[in-house]
Amino acid sequence: MAPDFSYRHLHYFWVVAQEGGMARAAARLGVAVQTVSAQVRELERALGHTLLRPAGRGLALTEAGQAALRQADRIFALGAQLPALVQEAAGTAVVRLHVGLCDGLPKLAVHRLLQPVLAQPDLRLLCHDGEFDELLAALALHRLDLVLSDHPAPPHPGLRIHGHAVGRSAIAWYAAPALQAAAREDFPRSLARLPLLLPTGHAAMRAGLDRWFEQEGIAPRVAGEFEDSALLKTFGAGGLGVFPAVELVDEELRRHYGVECVGRCAGVEQRFFAFCSERKVQHPLVERVLASTTA
Repeated sequence: MAPDFSYRHLHYFWVVAQEGGMARAAARLGVAVQTVSAQVRELERALGHTLLRPAGRGLALTEAGQAALRQADRIFALGAQLPALVQEAAGTAVVRLHVGLCDGLPKLAVHRLLQPVLAQPDLRLLCHDGEFDELLAALALHRLDLVLSDHPAPPHPGLRIHGHAVGRSAIAWYAAPALQAAAREDFPRSLARLPLLLPTGHAAMRAGLDRWFEQEGIAPRVAGEFEDSALLKTFGAGGLGVFPAVELVDEELRRHYGVECVGRCAGVEQRFFAFCSERKVQHPLVERVLASTTA
């Protein structure tokens, strides 16, 4: 919505406030005193308040004028930065990649999947978390270049999107030092005696874990459920419970979180998919991601 006042009027007021009078402001601006006075009156009319009052041989700010001056200081300070910002942007060949990340997708795995493009000079990577359907809709509207997910695309003839399998990983159980010995003893039955941290149903992994518990005859003691995979790992590293994660990032898990693998989740794996909006990929960085698969 456009403001009811002119920024030229605001600029004249700003100079008057700095100079303390109409005549000095007019001299600085190189215009007639009458022009400055008229511009300030127009601003006061638009804002509905008197901004300046007589004070001796000069002018002083009213309460409203002080508020207007504080805001004008911010506005024109930002404006002063504009030429340098434009010059910097014009002189830099930025390569932008807008990526949508489905809720529950392991963030360490995302880093691995995007590894083929991270060395691109002048890369501007913009990542957006969200619900799968919302991200696919944004992709179809070309607001995103790529969507990464742990779910295959649902059948939806109205969405012109193209999915690609870009990797898969086995699942293992990890624990902080305080729980490692107990978890390894008589694994996997030990998991029935220990607190567990699980992803919510947002993650495709959860359905496989529930089937695995049933097959192994384990009634899990769930100490926490998390939509955010990084948050799950953070609480797991703090010792709240044993947690599942993709073996694909085993080294990163041990290094970043100080946890160790206590056993594999046999028969359960996580698959990774990448989606683009066109069958013939136009974006060179998207093409690199799709060309690189993670076994």
